[in-house]
Amino acid sequence: MPAQELDLDPVDLLTIDAIGKPGQRVFYLQARGAEQTVTFILEKVQVQSLALGVEQFLNELHERLPELPLESGQFNEDQMHILPPVDPWFRVGELGLAYDSDRDRVGLVLREVMTEESDPEQSNVARLWCTREQLLAAVHWGLEVVNRGRPICPYCGQPMEPEGHFCPKRNGHKH
Repeated sequence: MPAQELDLDPVDLLTIDAIGKPGQRVFYLQARGAEQTVTFILEKVQVQSLALGVEQFLNELHERLPELPLESGQFNEDQMHILPPVDPWFRVGELGLAYDSDRDRVGLVLREVMTEESDPEQSNVARLWCTREQLLAAVHWGLEVVNRGRPICPYCGQPMEPEGHFCPKRNGHKH
């Protein structure tokens, strides 16, 4: 089956959210356009990496184009939750960023996760064109969602269950 490509341009709202209890959540990226809503599955670490990448990307963009107004990254939590139906198009394997200086739009490029048997030419690709403000707000909200998960053990850095966890740095003592 040939790969499918999607260009959602412009994006009206971009968000990253999660469904499920901490420790069992699934993270989603959802983009809404005038007539289309598309949803993708992300890993928690991809949300964190995307946030770091966007911050770095925007900082570099401001160094090259200092006349660009700064974005705040503020969001309205009521608008940032994903909307049903949650029917993901694909699980994201690769994330990329692009910039169109003529329109002052950022392109978030998503490529489907590949298996060892997959032909890279057959992976689905989505390009979501949004404002710098929309992208920064989405990753700020995504980090907020990540941080609402399980607390991190101060000793070993691993997530802790509500009943505690086996901590290798504390010689197996639960806390």
